[in-house]
Order: sequence, then structure tokens, then C-alpha cells
Amino acid sequence: MAAVKSSRSRASAPSGPLPVGSSQHPNGGADNGAPLADKLKIFKTENFDPDAYVQSKCETMNEKEIRHLCSYLQDLKKASAEEMRKSVYANYAAFIRTSKEISDLEGELLSIRNLLSTQVALIHGLAEGVPTESLSTGSERSLVDDMSKAEDREPSDIEKWAIDFPDMLAVLLAERRVDEALDALDEAERIAVEAKQNKALKPAELHSLQTAITEHRQKLADQLAETAGQSSTRGVELRAAASALKRLGDGPRAHTLLLNAHYQRLQYNMQTIHPTSTSYGGAYTAALSQQVFSAIAQALHDSLDVFGDDSAFASELVAWSTEQAETFAQLVKRHALASCAAAGGLRAAAECVQIALGHCSLLESQGLSLSSVLLKLFRPSVEQALDANLKRIEESTAALAAADDWVLTYPPSGARTSNRTSSTSVGNQPKLSSSAHRFNSMVQDFFEDVGPILSMQLGGPTLDGLLRVFNSYISLLINALQGSIEDDANVGVSGNKIVRMAETEAQQLALLANASLLSEELLPRAVMKLSPTYQANGIDDTRKRASDRHNRMPEQREWKRKLQRCVDGLRDSFCRQHALDLIFTEDGFTHLSADMYLSLDGSGYEPDWSPSPIFQELYAKLNSMASIAADMFVGRERFATLLMMRLIETVILWLSDDQTFWEEIEEGPKPLGPLGLRQFYLDMQFVIVFGQGRFLSRHVHQVIMDIIERAMAAFSATGMDPDSALPNDDWFIDIAQETVSKISGKSRVTTDREPNSPTASVSAQSMSSVRSHGSS
Repeated sequence: MAAVKSSRSRASAPSGPLPVGSSQHPNGGADNGAPLADKLKIFKTENFDPDAYVQSKCETMNEKEIRHLCSYLQDLKKASAEEMRKSVYANYAAFIRTSKEISDLEGELLSIRNLLSTQVALIHGLAEGVPTESLSTGSERSLVDDMSKAEDREPSDIEKWAIDFPDMLAVLLAERRVDEALDALDEAERIAVEAKQNKALKPAELHSLQTAITEHRQKLADQLAETAGQSSTRGVELRAAASALKRLGDGPRAHTLLLNAHYQRLQYNMQTIHPTSTSYGGAYTAALSQQVFSAIAQALHDSLDVFGDDSAFASELVAWSTEQAETFAQLVKRHALASCAAAGGLRAAAECVQIALGHCSLLESQGLSLSSVLLKLFRPSVEQALDANLKRIEESTAALAAADDWVLTYPPSGARTSNRTSSTSVGNQPKLSSSAHRFNSMVQDFFEDVGPILSMQLGGPTLDGLLRVFNSYISLLINALQGSIEDDANVGVSGNKIVRMAETEAQQLALLANASLLSEELLPRAVMKLSPTYQANGIDDTRKRASDRHNRMPEQREWKRKLQRCVDGLRDSFCRQHALDLIFTEDGFTHLSADMYLSLDGSGYEPDWSPSPIFQELYAKLNSMASIAADMFVGRERFATLLMMRLIETVILWLSDDQTFWEEIEEGPKPLGPLGLRQFYLDMQFVIVFGQGRFLSRHVHQVIMDIIERAMAAFSATGMDPDSALPNDDWFIDIAQETVSKISGKSRVTTDREPNSPTASVSAQSMSSVRSHGSS
């Protein structure tokens, strides 16, 4: 049976180990693009020994590698079964067409044989029916004697039986005594063969008997076909009629009539199922699938009972079942899935698909798998519902973003939560703004019904769609951030989406809190429901979480990196905006120009030494943001720290890359003097002091060293020694710490660097090195 499970479908495999890390190994990486045939090649020789294979593999393996091997072999098994199913379905049409042609040819050959037998019997009868003695002279007397003897002779038993046979068979057919009629026909065939061999019947009598057998055989076949075609014939009576037809030598006709009878019965039962505008799609699907798959199951039972596993009949059965499944799928798509898909009703569409697959799966225990047929036809509708659902999430979130006040709150008390988080305390609930709460709740709800997504292998498109929607939401957040300096009316537009602006630092940090919590915790938690382990266990224990981390799909890991890149875009926009606020005035002038250093030596007096206002404002902004972020990023302090580090980096890199600034310092008409160099050195030392241990990365620290060295080189180019213009480092550090204490409102810190600072061990040495290098 082509699509029926059988031991004959098992592929033999060669003996010998499969080396760990080879092209066949699941972790090898080289087999990712290899054809399935190459992966299965090692299993296809006759001398394969499974025990030796497993033992040789597992001797050097640890538990983790054994789990990898088991998972790999299971994947190969599924892929091989799917490949076989596809191959079988691809050749069904040609196989069935050839089988029918062969059956038709066998019928024609049988007719020719019967016709030839009749003609031979007729010729023999004509040849033997004229006695040669009648041609002799004077034989009239003997002929009369012979005729009188023949009339006086009693007919033999076989001659009497041959005379009575047509009437007896006619009575059996009239009384529909099928089994007795079949036995009588078989007995007549046997007697005719023996009579021909023993010449117990005259040729004319033999011909008459054979003609009667042929005619009554055809009458019985027509009678059985009529019985099988009646709507009232079912069950035992239907199987008996098909079995009798098969016994008459007309198996193909019997099997076709059997399937047609089930089809007619199915059509009759389906007349009572009428979808309406008010009917529930799941109810319609359930009623329809109950009738369709029950009919297929009964046809499968009857076919196997009458015809066994004959490949020709099995192929016709599978083709017929596939046709019924396709018709069923089209009805469900037209009357249930179409409206669900158009409205984005993924849950309703998923329920319809699950109901159909549930009924269909009952056939697998009988060896018939039609799930792939349904999934292929249902997939476009589910994809449409998936896209519409994601679109609804995007539009609903955008609508709330237009009125979002960007204040973080706990979820509303009536909000739906996951079964696994409903019992958690309020303190463990996420704090988000209203639009982010809406986004999260809709995504969590979206992933509640992922059965069809998994079975239809829609995990990849689902992740891509969710990433697209999240990226759209991040774009809204970026517009809410940038609009605060780009639009005086505090209204930002993204396409056709109006966004309420985030004006205060707290509101702008709330945008980043939304993005970080969604990307790092909430969305990955929802996506974990796509894991087969999650679906199988349905629990949240330590072993399951470890297993999920171990078996997490590579595409999910890549997807998380893409989420982080979206958040990085928002973070960079945030830092760029605040850096521009620090560097430029509202009318476009800069707060960080070369003139603020070059002009000090022309004033004629020594200034009151303190860091430049722009760097004091930078620290004040960082200090304020850090205080706000401490409440917003609980448990995600690293994100807040990286954000502050990125802000310092943006300002320092701008200074390092500002060609106009350095052209004036190095080549301008007014050289950098001792006071200007001291102020520049103080500003950089101030950044190092307030940034060390918290906001200053090693990379930015090195950039600061480089630009100090560049400024000292410009000063040295005037012929003066930098050491003569710069006090010792303690002088700079004292002023820097005094300023930090003044701005932060905390007591002055000591000159000792924090031991855990990434720059603590190198700051003093780097500054001394730079000064020495500049002097030289």
C-alpha cells in the first residue's frame, strides 16, 4: 500500500560507526546543505548492524553528545518518511492510470479468450455433427436404426445436469442467492472443463453450457453492481457485493463500486451541514470533518477487508481518500478559514485546523496519513491570518502610541496574563508604558495558539513577522524621541502614524525601558512557546528551562540578535539627540568650539579654573539620568550603564572627529596657548574622573588619551614645553572631584580610583605617559 505504513518501507543501513564531527553528525555543520540521500547513504547497505553502530558511537560520547545523536537520528527519520510520502504521492496518478489500463486489458483478454473458446466449440460441433456413414449407399436403414437407438437411450447424468443448469441458475439469480449462484458457476466451469477433456458432452451441448455460464456470470455481475450502487446498501451487504464481484474476476470494478458507494453516502450525509453567517467556524469544521474522515475510515476498512493490501487497490484507495480530503479542505477554507484569515482571527483559524488534523490523525493508526494534504491546503489561510494578526498588533499599538504619556506602570489589573505568570507578585510584573503593555499583551495572546504554526513549519515566518512588528514599534519610539527637537508642535509622524512626543528625560528613558524589557525578556519568553519541548511538557521547571536553552533553535538566537539591533538603533538615536543638545545651541551655534580654548590666552587674565560648562552639563545629565534609570531598569542595570557609556562615547567621538575644531587648534591663525591647553587638559581629566568605574569604557578612555596627546602636540608645535604649562595631575584631579561633588551633591571623593574601574589601573599612568610624550 503506497501510503500505508509497512515494514517494507524500512531502509537497510550499513554497519560501522559514524564519526563524531563528521559530515553526518548533527553538530558537524557540514551536512546542513547536504541532500537527504547523502545523509541516509550510510544506512543503506545490507550488512548494517544497528547494535554495533550505536555501541561504536556511544563508547566515546557523553550524555550531551548522545542527546544530540538521538535528536539527529529522529530528524533523519522524519525527513526520510516525509521524502517517501512525497515520492509516493508524486507517482500516484501515473500508477493508478497504469493499473486501470492493465485491468482494462485483462478484461479484454478475458473476453477474447471466451470468444475464441466459443468459436472453437462451434467449429468442432460443426465438424463432428455430420456422420460419414450417412454418405454410404444403402445406409438409410442404418441411419434410421441409429436414430431410433439414440431416442431409446437414456441421457447421462451430466447431460441432464447441463439441460437443467440454466433454469437452476436463473432461479438462484432471481432469488438473489449470490453465494449459491457463485458456487454453481464455479461448479459449471469445472464440469465444462472435465466434459471437454472427457468428451462427455457433445460439442453443441458443451457450447450451450459455456454460453449459459458466460451469460449468467454477466447477469450476476450486473446484479451485484446494481446492488452496490443503491444508497441503502452498506456495511456487510456492501462488502459482500464487492467480494462477490471480485470472485467473479472483476476486482477493479468491485473496488470502484465500493468507493463510489462510500462517496454517495458521504454526499448524502453532508447535505445536512450548512454553514451560515452566524455559525461558528469550528462547529462547521468539526461536523464536516467528522463525516469526511469517518467515510474515509470506513472505506479503508472495507477495502482492506475485501481486497487486502493489494497495491493496485491500495493506490486507488489512497488517491480517492486524498481527493476527499482535498475537497474537505476547500470547503473548510471557503466557509470557515476565509473569514478568519481576512479578519486576522488566528485563534479561530488555528482551532479549525486543529479540529481537522485531530480527525485526520485517527486514520494514521490504520496506516493512512493525509495530514500533509490538509497542511498544504490550509497553510495559505493560516499565513494570511498570521499576517493579519500581526498587522492588527502593529496598528493597535500605533494607535495607543499616539496618546501614550510614556509613564511606566504595572499591567492593568484586568489584563490577561499567561497561565505560567498569573500567580506572580505585582513586583515581578513588567513596568511599561500603555502602548508597550498593549504590544506585550497582544504578542503573548498571539502565541497562545501555536500548534498549527509548528505543524505547518511556520516558525520562521512567525519570527520574521514579529520582528517586523517590533521594528515598527521601535520606529514609533524613535519618532517620539526625535520629534521633541524636530517638531515645535510636539507631534511626530511615521508614515500615517501620529506619535506623542517624549519631552522629559524620564519620558525618553521610558522609551528605552520599553524597548529593552520587550527585547530582552518579554518577547523571547513568548517565542519560547514555539519550542517543541515547551509544547510537549507544558511545565516551567529547571530541567525544562535547561533543555530549552540546549535545544533553542539557531534561528531564535539570530532573531534575538536582530531584536537587539533594533533596540541599538533607538539607543543610538537617544544618545545622538542628547549629544547634539549638549554641543549645539538652539540657533545652531556650538558649545564645543576651538575658540573656547584659543581665546583664553588673549584675555590677559587667568580664569577661575573649573571644567567647561558643556562637560559639567554632560555630567549633570548623566547623573540625573542614572538616578531615573535606577528605578526604571531594575534587574537590567547593565543596559542603563551601557546607555550612559554610549552617551559619553558619542560626545567624545564627536570631539575627536570634528575636523573644524582640530584645524583651528593645529593650523589656525591663533595658536593654542598655555591657558587653553590647561583648560582642555582639565576638561578631559574631568571626564575621566566622573566616568571611571561607571560610564567610561576602555575604548573611550583611549580616545581621550589620543586627543589629549594631539592637543599637546599642537601646543608643542609652537615651540613651548607642555610641562611648563601644566600643573601636576593632582591639581586637575582635585578640581575635577570638587566639581563632581558640587554637581552630584555628594561629599568629595578621594583621589584613589575605584578598584573595579575599567580605567582605574591605567588612568594615572596614561596621563603621565601622555604628558611625557607631549613634552618630548
